[in-house]
Amino acid sequence: MVLEGVTILDLTQLLPGPFCTQILADFGANVIKIESPGGDLSRVLGSRPQQKSYTFMMLNRNKRSAVLNLKEKEGRDTFLRLAKKSDVVIEGFRPGVVDRLGIGYDDVAKINEKIIYCSISGYGQTGPYRNRPGHDINYIAVAGLLGATGLDGSKPVIPGGQIADITGGLLAVVGIMLALWAREKTKRGQRIDVAMMDGAVAWLPIVLGEYLSGRTEPKGGQDLLNGGYACYNVYETSDNEYMSIGALEAHFWGTFCKEIGQDTFISQQFADKQTQKEMISKIQEVFSQKTKDEWILLFQDRNVPCEPVLGLEDVLSHTQVLARDMVTDIDCGDEGNTKHLGIPIKLSMTPGAIRTPAPLLGQHTQEILREADMATEEIGRLTDGRII
Repeated sequence: MVLEGVTILDLTQLLPGPFCTQILADFGANVIKIESPGGDLSRVLGSRPQQKSYTFMMLNRNKRSAVLNLKEKEGRDTFLRLAKKSDVVIEGFRPGVVDRLGIGYDDVAKINEKIIYCSISGYGQTGPYRNRPGHDINYIAVAGLLGATGLDGSKPVIPGGQIADITGGLLAVVGIMLALWAREKTKRGQRIDVAMMDGAVAWLPIVLGEYLSGRTEPKGGQDLLNGGYACYNVYETSDNEYMSIGALEAHFWGTFCKEIGQDTFISQQFADKQTQKEMISKIQEVFSQKTKDEWILLFQDRNVPCEPVLGLEDVLSHTQVLARDMVTDIDCGDEGNTKHLGIPIKLSMTPGAIRTPAPLLGQHTQEILREADMATEEIGRLTDGRII
């Protein structure tokens, strides 16, 4: 596989870091998940059929788990022993924590100058917010993304997915791949600093571009791409379901208006806000006359970007989702067969693969230490001392 031979020590937990390393593991990287004796917090979050929660299983396939108490000197020394033979270290602590533990970039680079050391944090390793706590909602709030999301006149609406967290994980993937490529040229590793807030700010090229061009501060439900225009909006159907319309191009808008019997709206696509409100109200009246399935059937072959707002049950069985292998079954042993998200990156020559389910806590500790040339007696001593 494309990343076969690349060893990654993964110190992260919860969402951003594990999402990153799962993508790398899907393409063959040897991801060693270093967990504290208590394990990744996501092991106990949400629904838990047996020993692993579904959240944990969705983010940690193709990895191996080793328990290591990094608060003890023997734990630190063991980690550095593993890091000496590894390619990448990724951590998600607050800035400064790994340095205090003695396993930061400088500590690892002293024994392995080729190490690529990726840190994912909320606000980054520099700046006045570097040590502030936070979660996805805070990062998108500070970035201005949350303030631009919602209905006209309503409070900001929290997105259904974790935008900054997932973006942070994806940026870490990109950063690690760039650093691996750079190492091929320079023979040296480097530090990667990923801030989830930075990732959220990066979502703003259109919104910020409009603002800098002289427009007013963007508000939810008032602008072209957040619900203020009739051509890019969500409408309720007669059976209390919803349809989305994204007819930004003139030919899409024209066809849409003709199909719903509102030809006079064609020339008013980008009219003033009052006209937009009137069109939205009228189009809502039209959508209220048919069920969601009837609208799906109507627009099925009309070359108009009009799609239903689906619930998760429909997503799991959607023909396009299944055709793209974005939902798949994994044999999880004692957990039985469980549905998982598929691999979102498609390579024609070196595709990713789901090989193993998420590991049990510490399932591979001794196996990993033996690979690091640690003697049975030494492993026994670490076990007795509760280091592993």
